[in-house]
Amino acid sequence: MDDLAVRLGVHELLAAYVDCIDDDRLEEWPDFFAESCRYLITSRADHASGLRHGVVYAASRGMLVDRVLALRKANIYEPHRYRHVVGPIRIRSIADEVASVQSNFLAVRIMHNGEMTLFAAGRYLDRIAVGSEPFRFVERIVVLDSHKIDTLLVIPL
Repeated sequence: MDDLAVRLGVHELLAAYVDCIDDDRLEEWPDFFAESCRYLITSRADHASGLRHGVVYAASRGMLVDRVLALRKANIYEPHRYRHVVGPIRIRSIADEVASVQSNFLAVRIMHNGEMTLFAAGRYLDRIAVGSEPFRFVERIVVLDSHKIDTLLVIPL
């Protein structure tokens, strides 16, 4: 696969990922990940310290499926949704059919009454399997610029 095809595939994956979340198609969200994957939401300070824990941690696609089931059936939270803005997307390296990718993001939270606030800002640090299509996340680390997290981070970033 040539560099341009990888670049376009990575851009499409990231765009489809945030569209899925922003359109509340969360049951499809785990499908963006390889079966064996890692999803982590952490603070900038914890990431800089090399800590591998976070506010949200999943070590497989099955754990992501469980997270969606919990937010649909068990969690009680005020209805809201997100609108993501992502960019620029930079492919740092490609080795062994895995691309290391970094991008910045903003997530605006829209409440059921229409109130909008900046919910999160940070960067995505991704490892993406690019050896075959469709591309899938092997690892997605969401590094939040602020250590302050709302009381319940229920919808994935």
